[in-house]
Amino acid sequence: MTDPTDLTELLAANPVIDGHNDLLWTMRDLNGYDFAAYDVGELQSQTHTDLTRLRAGGVGAQFWSVFVPGSEGERSVRSTLEQVDAAYTMVARYPDRLALATTADEVEEAWQGGRIACLMGAEGGHQIAESLAVLRMYHRLGVRYLTLTHNENVPWADSATDQPALGGLNDFGRDVVREMNRIGMLVDLSHVSHAVMRDALDTSSAPVIFSHSSAYAVTDHPRNVPDDVLRRLAGNGGTCLVTFVPRFVNQAVRDWAHGAEERAVAAGIDPRDVPALQAVEAAYAREVPHPPAHLDDVVAHLEHVREVAGVDHIGLGGDYDGVEWLPEGLEDVTGYPRLLAALRERGWSDDDLAKLTCRNVLRTMRDAERVAELTKG
Repeated sequence: MTDPTDLTELLAANPVIDGHNDLLWTMRDLNGYDFAAYDVGELQSQTHTDLTRLRAGGVGAQFWSVFVPGSEGERSVRSTLEQVDAAYTMVARYPDRLALATTADEVEEAWQGGRIACLMGAEGGHQIAESLAVLRMYHRLGVRYLTLTHNENVPWADSATDQPALGGLNDFGRDVVREMNRIGMLVDLSHVSHAVMRDALDTSSAPVIFSHSSAYAVTDHPRNVPDDVLRRLAGNGGTCLVTFVPRFVNQAVRDWAHGAEERAVAAGIDPRDVPALQAVEAAYAREVPHPPAHLDDVVAHLEHVREVAGVDHIGLGGDYDGVEWLPEGLEDVTGYPRLLAALRERGWSDDDLAKLTCRNVLRTMRDAERVAELTKG
């Protein structure tokens, strides 16, 4: 059996670039972004993430989600800017350990300086308030992907977890994708409906990403990616960053969660309201304990995405601090070496693992940067 410590050399040369972590929103809920009161530079217990455990997990770059829920309404832009400010505050507090990065080259420069590269991604089209100018300003502040929707539809795109309203993207939605291509912001198709995935691929001239999604053929949650879309990533140059969220990677957990959602609806609670749904799930779990999820569930999704999309189009997007619990073996950000060890046992070569950890994401970033440069030219 492969010992996870045997991955030390591989991870030193090819650190994990994780596509999605919700620590900043957790910090807002925890104490209003007070990094002095909750020092993420030290080993902590209330979150899945701190700098000590990121290092132990071989993480060399993190896309921090600058997320706000749809319930923020008219406050969404202000709250997003507060999230961006929190990211800057965190980087400034640990300058010897963190570095802001906005390009693939800057990611690698951070590594050369022994620091973790910090990137930002906005997790929902509602955060641009139907304004391309707001989108452009986020980009100027360093935000390098936009998830086209969160749990609810936006006026220009359908969400995976809402009732279809448009059947995909409308004209403004296609304009958003084109503008993202032009400025060099990655189009993130996690959370969107399958129809929006297809429309975005039809529209985008740059590679797309799924910052934290898994395979629909393995677990039939609508947040996951169907095989026809995975197959298109090869032609697009994009990357699907497989997530660890139990309801997305384990069918029994998916079915249990669906039962909790039905309980929420019967009580008049909108299951798209994550805090309200979590309260329902906590009560439901006392009556019907949720099934466990395991590291091997994530392995199954990684192998499926590799088989369908190809080894050049796969990455990792754990969604740490964005969920209440995680699969056994992946309980916090120290889990990546255990996952890589399991894949090596399944016959993945070191070159395959290097593509998974960072090389595919770096290529996707550089290709999107190149499209933006050509557009300017």
